Amino acid sequence: MDDYILNAFATLLVTIDPIGLAPLFLAVSRGASAEMRHAIAVRASLIAAGILVAFALTGTTVLNFLGISLPAFRIAGGLLLFWIAFEMVFEKRERRKAASAEQARAPHPTGPHPHTPPPAAPEDLRHLAVFPLAIPLIAGPGAISATILLASQARDTLALTVLIALVIAIIASCFLVFIAADRVDRYLGETGRSVLTRLLGVLLSALAVQFVADGVKAIMAV
Repeated sequence: MDDYILNAFATLLVTIDPIGLAPLFLAVSRGASAEMRHAIAVRASLIAAGILVAFALTGTTVLNFLGISLPAFRIAGGLLLFWIAFEMVFEKRERRKAASAEQARAPHPTGPHPHTPPPAAPEDLRHLAVFPLAIPLIAGPGAISATILLASQARDTLALTVLIALVIAIIASCFLVFIAADRVDRYLGETGRSVLTRLLGVLLSALAVQFVADGVKAIMAV
């Protein structure tokens, strides 16, 4: 049970990467007041938590309905997580996430001066909590795959409950990072973010290989 908890915590923490979301949250919420940033952080965290908890509870059922075996999904999910780890080590993931955040944040040009668009309205900023913050920056394909994989490894209701608690705890850490995003970004700096991302990427790559190995072993045993 202790190994499962440690593995689940490390996998979810590295996949979601709350610290790495700080500069992206600042970019997405640029121009918003402190109150609006708080509202965006709350909404994004609740939506992301709801998505991951739903996949933890129903992901295995969905796989069975589609006729996908758990070993096959372990291999596919492990390969996906390995690709994410590869991007983290070589800094491609942060660039892609930043591009997605900037694309979603940029308002569509209207009127006679397309190069000087008006500031985003409060309602537009609230929509950013859904995309790109909740999906795909927090509850992205990697986090969803990891959640389903970990849920499939839960031996009983207690283990599944612990997994859901870990999901909620890590999403809560995302919320705290969002609230303190300015200070976190200044403290880490460009070098700190780069080092942390690479270290987490190496750890995630090892976990991904373990997922693939477990899936191959399960298929070979059939």
